[in-house]
Amino acid sequence: MNDEQLLERIAVNPDVMAGKPVIRGTRLSVDYILKLLAHGATEEEILDEYEGLEREDIRACLLFEAKALSDASFMPVGTA
Repeated sequence: MNDEQLLERIAVNPDVMAGKPVIRGTRLSVDYILKLLAHGATEEEILDEYEGLEREDIRACLLFEAKALSDASFMPVGTA
């Protein structure tokens, strides 16, 4: 699946979740899925928890955020 096909799985609609990017056809936001992964949830655990979700949906969230970050200037707070 190429980038365009993956990104088609993400929707932004001002009437759904206040316009947050979500997995198309759900109310699962991209940031929610990413936070689950950041806190140690595995793809399998997420897929088991949310019926109908597909592995490509999780990958679409990762790609969406990677593209968003590549177009933004972000510097973590803290010292090296």
